[in-house]
Amino acid sequence: MNTPAKNSVAGHAWKIEQALDLYQVEAWGKGYFSINEHGHLVIRPNTEATAEIDLYDVVQGLKARDLHTPVVIRFSDILAHRLRHLAEAFGAAIAENDYRNRYAAVFPIKVNQQRLVVEEIYRYGKQFGFGLEVGSKPELLAVMSITEDAPDRIIVCNGFKDASYIEAVILATKLGRTIIPVVENFEEIHLILGFAQTYGVRPRIGVRVKLASEGAGRWRESAGEKSKFGLFIGEILDLHALLKERDMLDCLQLVHCHPGSQLQDIRRVKDAINELAHVYAELKLMGAGLRYIDIGGGLGVDYDGSGTNFESSMNYTLNEYASDVVYRIKSVCDARAVPHPMIVSESGRAIAAYHSVLVFDTLGSSTLDRFKATGRPEEDYGGTEDLPAPVRDLFDGFRSVNERRLVECYHDALQAREQALQMFNLGYLSLEFRGLAERLYWATCTKIRDLCRKLDEIPEELENLEVMLSDIYFCNFSVFQSLPDSWAIGQLFPIMPIQRLGERPTRNAVLADITCDSDGKIDRFVHPRESKRTLELHELIAGEPYYLAAFLVGAYQETLGDLHNLFGDTHVVHIRLHDEGGWWIEEVVKGDTATKVLEYMEYDTDELRPGLARDCERAVREGRMTLAEAQAVKRFYDKELDGYAYLEVE
Repeated sequence: MNTPAKNSVAGHAWKIEQALDLYQVEAWGKGYFSINEHGHLVIRPNTEATAEIDLYDVVQGLKARDLHTPVVIRFSDILAHRLRHLAEAFGAAIAENDYRNRYAAVFPIKVNQQRLVVEEIYRYGKQFGFGLEVGSKPELLAVMSITEDAPDRIIVCNGFKDASYIEAVILATKLGRTIIPVVENFEEIHLILGFAQTYGVRPRIGVRVKLASEGAGRWRESAGEKSKFGLFIGEILDLHALLKERDMLDCLQLVHCHPGSQLQDIRRVKDAINELAHVYAELKLMGAGLRYIDIGGGLGVDYDGSGTNFESSMNYTLNEYASDVVYRIKSVCDARAVPHPMIVSESGRAIAAYHSVLVFDTLGSSTLDRFKATGRPEEDYGGTEDLPAPVRDLFDGFRSVNERRLVECYHDALQAREQALQMFNLGYLSLEFRGLAERLYWATCTKIRDLCRKLDEIPEELENLEVMLSDIYFCNFSVFQSLPDSWAIGQLFPIMPIQRLGERPTRNAVLADITCDSDGKIDRFVHPRESKRTLELHELIAGEPYYLAAFLVGAYQETLGDLHNLFGDTHVVHIRLHDEGGWWIEEVVKGDTATKVLEYMEYDTDELRPGLARDCERAVREGRMTLAEAQAVKRFYDKELDGYAYLEVE
């Protein structure tokens, strides 16, 4: 439940620290985000206050370059820092546990398949020997080009594989790549062996294990014995026997598991790693040439900042995760007297989520507490007809609201409103009186809410008033394109204003996007104990833009977005810290034009233009339009076809 009212009383001093606390910036931001003395949201790519980027300044700079919101801003330096943070966490755990091998991350490009993102991660990961993971043939074809002349960096190939996928893997092996196809179902091993023989290659082979350990959280079904991918232990033993028969046990080099995605509970991680380590040790003792243990994905992101076992959080830190992984693998290996394998993880979400921010502008708002009343019929009505009984009751109820009988007054108003609606539907109440009843009802609810804000404890019956009276802020973006997980699975993303953070917010709102769909809204927001139903925002000022941003959107959102209402990709800008302070634009990817999204749906704009031109000529011929007007319409049509698919508000 939202209870922001006591913090929303105008006239009290408001400090930046209160804004940081209200929006939980330090909890979910992990040092990458803060607020400066101007009340603007800032990005700290290296988590250091000495080097920060003013997000509002960036948006204004983009606007001056004709790049309007909505826009996804990627902070490349955050990607570099995330990779370094991952490497350092495992490096410290390896040193602390005297682990006799190394660690490498492989970035699953399904998490963010945008070329610039993948290339940046691959470039920044070079110093740590990090690699890439693919889950399909098209992804592999892209990665084969990106990984040119890098034989020491791993490529892990997951997903179902047909003959051409396997052939591409074997060819990449022959080209010198360290590429490992992971057997997901038993038939794939025959394809691998067949193409290996054809091309004269001794392949590196991996196998995914169906763990008995259960998954956790929203994707719990992706782990365990009913999971989609992987081999049962009996099938792995059959694969072992087949390779032994072919004198190719040395080719079985990797064991892999997928404990789940966004694992919020560290206990599930420990169980999965422990089980996988025992599988590794047994196979190693049976003569397999295992060199790698791939612990899969699952490393979570604390979207709500609560540090708990909630689905949008995680009850462990990166350092704890790395320490547990290294310790458990080492313990099993030492107990079985087998060499320590190289540890590989596919922690895509933890790498990519933080570096992307979606910024969008507000278009306006709809408020329910705008309905005002004095409680005096001669001022609020002014007509000559007698007031119907339910309208009189609403007047009486409004005047009688006081702190001692708030619940009673609310019930009275609710009943009177229902009676007014019934009378209207039976034809006994005019439209004018219905409008008056509606105004009195909402004015009464507002009066009750304002008094509730002064109470130490709000009556249970009235707890929902804040949500019921919340504003709707209309925002220039598409949930389905830019935040699809918010709509599809109820994923929480931190959302807050990027300006005016030195002012106390006085409005509580839900966010509605610009699609013609009732699901195109966001009405759950991050909170340390439970998700909030409204977001604290500032009163909109006419003629002044008000920007909001959704954070931690770098994982999956761009890949999963769709074209609902033909709202396509937003502008994307890559921002870097400048060595001498400030920021600079490294790359700009223009968002989809109307023409582009129409072409996605197989409309040919070369055929659309002639149809409109014929209409214009017909209007001129029939005298409904001048020739100059017809030419202006055609120019307007061409301009809009080539324009941004989103609203461009001046």
